[in-house]
Amino acid sequence: MLEALQMPFFQHALIAGVLIAISIGLIGPLTMANKMTFMSGGIAHSTYGGVGAAIFFGFSILLGATVAALIAAVIISFISFRFSNRSDTAIGIVWAVGMAIGVILSDLTPGYNVDLMSFLFGSILAVGSEDLLWMGLFDIVVIGLVWYFYYDFMALSFDPVFAKVQGVKTWVLHLLLLILVAFTVVFAMRLVGLIMVIALLTMPSFSSEMYVKSLSSMMIISIILSIIYIVAGLFLAYWYDLSTGASVILVAVLGTIILYMVKWSKN
Repeated sequence: MLEALQMPFFQHALIAGVLIAISIGLIGPLTMANKMTFMSGGIAHSTYGGVGAAIFFGFSILLGATVAALIAAVIISFISFRFSNRSDTAIGIVWAVGMAIGVILSDLTPGYNVDLMSFLFGSILAVGSEDLLWMGLFDIVVIGLVWYFYYDFMALSFDPVFAKVQGVKTWVLHLLLLILVAFTVVFAMRLVGLIMVIALLTMPSFSSEMYVKSLSSMMIISIILSIIYIVAGLFLAYWYDLSTGASVILVAVLGTIILYMVKWSKN
């Protein structure tokens, strides 16, 4: 363990893990309460189209992923409000198209890109100093927005009809939440991968909901659990030379099962 902590790339990964855990812990309960898991999955997988475009055209992968994630968030938010009875089908199409574009553009790119798989499944080596700066700034933005709109988000999560009657612009909050999901996906993909990030958004939130009912308490516990899962997963990936994302999710699954069994044993 001490050997790993002395390596700069692992130090970066640990710091990134804590920073990602903060945003995931805040956004995860909101997406779960608003039943946005499938929407979040659509955004995450659509982001791969931006990764493929960036690789093919030779510009910043972070920029490509961000643009693709934001476009997917706007489209999915519009569809869910305009065509709510068919939103699952439309989101599935957006999901598939984004992945297909990413795969095709990656196949058309001359040569083999060694970073390609890391965007799908995460890499312990992928996080640099600049990434940490952007993650830290994003956490500050998320904390500020969640704090400022906390009661509006709570109303949207538990009684959107009442929230709309009270003058809350529910469609604006819905879009804002999906945009925050989009940025969370982009920053988390370097460490845990696009395939795994949605599971990490849901499992800490699910576990926290079993023990507390208030939204603020869920967020605090989700942050703590996300940090534990990510840090433990990073060490597991380092020790056994495994995919970072898969290792983190394996730890998260085990943690979720243990917490569920503890809760079940007390009932």
